[in-house]
Amino acid sequence: MEQLPEDWQRGLVIVAHPDDIEYGAAAAVARWTRQGKDIRYVLVTSGEAGIAGLPPAESGPLREAEEIASAKVVGVSEVEFLGYPDGRIEVSLALRRDLAAAIRRHRPELVVLSYFGDAWGSGFANSADHRAVGRAGLDAVSDAGNEWIFPELADLPIWSPRWAAVLGPGATHAVDVTDTVEVAVESLAAHDRYLSALSPEPVADQARAVIEMTTAPQEGFDAERAVGFELYYFAG
Repeated sequence: MEQLPEDWQRGLVIVAHPDDIEYGAAAAVARWTRQGKDIRYVLVTSGEAGIAGLPPAESGPLREAEEIASAKVVGVSEVEFLGYPDGRIEVSLALRRDLAAAIRRHRPELVVLSYFGDAWGSGFANSADHRAVGRAGLDAVSDAGNEWIFPELADLPIWSPRWAAVLGPGATHAVDVTDTVEVAVESLAAHDRYLSALSPEPVADQARAVIEMTTAPQEGFDAERAVGFELYYFAG
């Protein structure tokens, strides 16, 4: 297991929903912002279908606010929501175009994406939104550097990231997050209303249990706590 490259300055995290980043990746983000890196978030939905009993018109703004607060905990101030419908995202040219546009706007060297396989290693099915955003996001990394695929984006200069890092099973590289576990717990706990709807357990306890699971040691990587990524290389 190799160390994920850190000879870069700007990163962009693209996910489907508020809280997706906090289930593991935020521990790495906290490490990077402590290094002085510029990390930005793009969320395809506002997570408005994510809280049982709370109508989307109320849930969406609430979850956006929780994500903005959560991002602030790990040193991220720029959070963008694309407004796609929660639970109904499809891999499409429109999604690829919008993600390519986001990459051109933010001009990252590293793009972080959520796992887009059909199922997690534990056998639980991955959500349709995760699969769609991860798959389209990986394609959009290439699209952002090609002037001809989406000519309607001509007002945004082309941009080619150097890497895409996919969080989840199949990790080829890892990040030592031993020193940022506690701030990652705090970041996830900022999703208070969302986590409260998932379980009667105290939010702080839920957050700690999740972070302990998602920052487990990676085989072959010398760190007490780590986050694993599958790394893809591009020509940027």
